[in-house]
Amino acid sequence: MSSLLIEASNYLAAGVPQPVSDAPGPLSAKVDKVLGFVAWAGTAAGVLGVLVTGAMMAVSLKRGESSEHMSRLGMVLGGCVLVSTAGPLVGFVFN
Repeated sequence: MSSLLIEASNYLAAGVPQPVSDAPGPLSAKVDKVLGFVAWAGTAAGVLGVLVTGAMMAVSLKRGESSEHMSRLGMVLGGCVLVSTAGPLVGFVFN
């Protein structure tokens, strides 16, 4: 059964076109520069989010209030992981 599945997948994948990258050099350099700025801004936003969440936790603890800061911290850290792995994930999917 598994050999039949392997042969079927080889047959189905045979007709998939493989596009080539033929972007002009100046355009490619500009896109890389913009993506670098966006990646830097995403990283800065993640650090700022962690700092703000930590400050809110400290203020709430000082006041004696309890909030759902851990869920907020989890969301911020999840966003940081998404920003940091965006490039490798896209490279894995498209290469």
